[in-house]
Amino acid sequence: MSDEEGRRRMARPPTAGDAAGRGVPKRLKTAKKHSASSQAWLERQINDPFAAEARAKGYRSRAAFKLVEIDDRLHLLRRGVRVLDLGCAPGGWIQVALERGAGVVVGVDLLPVDPLPPAILVEGDFTEPGMGERMVDLLGAAPDLVLSDMAPNTTGHRQTDHLRIIGLVEAAADFAIGVLKPGGAFVAKAFQGGETAEVLKLLRAHFAEVRHIKPRASRSESAEVYLVATGLRRHG
Repeated sequence: MSDEEGRRRMARPPTAGDAAGRGVPKRLKTAKKHSASSQAWLERQINDPFAAEARAKGYRSRAAFKLVEIDDRLHLLRRGVRVLDLGCAPGGWIQVALERGAGVVVGVDLLPVDPLPPAILVEGDFTEPGMGERMVDLLGAAPDLVLSDMAPNTTGHRQTDHLRIIGLVEAAADFAIGVLKPGGAFVAKAFQGGETAEVLKLLRAHFAEVRHIKPRASRSESAEVYLVATGLRRHG
């Protein structure tokens, strides 16, 4: 649910195509049928090499390459791990987790997601009471890794959007801390200047290491950055 995919909750996966023709920027032949913002988004998708590669490889979103780079650096997706993907639509991160040998993958999103067997997909709100227990039951055990590429729908009002971003990151972090197995890891989209000291304090209190990563597939003009917390510690 990122700005690159037209907001994940809006589930706007790439259309079919291949990776050819990356040299000359393309413009839409039907541009006058779209609003200026929609036209800009579509032209950016057409000319984006990561979007083109995602189409060529069958990934449902270019965001798949963000998780690929994070995992190449930190090796979180070991064979047999149990993975929970919060806000999983349209499914690009689930595809990467399965390709890299995850044993059981459960995804949850407010939107329906086309099947990705053998992943288990749940349509619902991860903040609902009892959702943590339900997800663990579906996984068969506590997750080794909780993923979140969620971003809130923006209003254009900077303070309101800032609070929404903080609230979503905090909710995902609280959820992950509550369900992860000891030693587990958490990956979440945040935004530069968007996560408060309280979020980092929370993660550092529960994980052995917390770092920021900005993958190459994250557009340079985007403020998004990923928080990666590893080595969950259980207290008490």
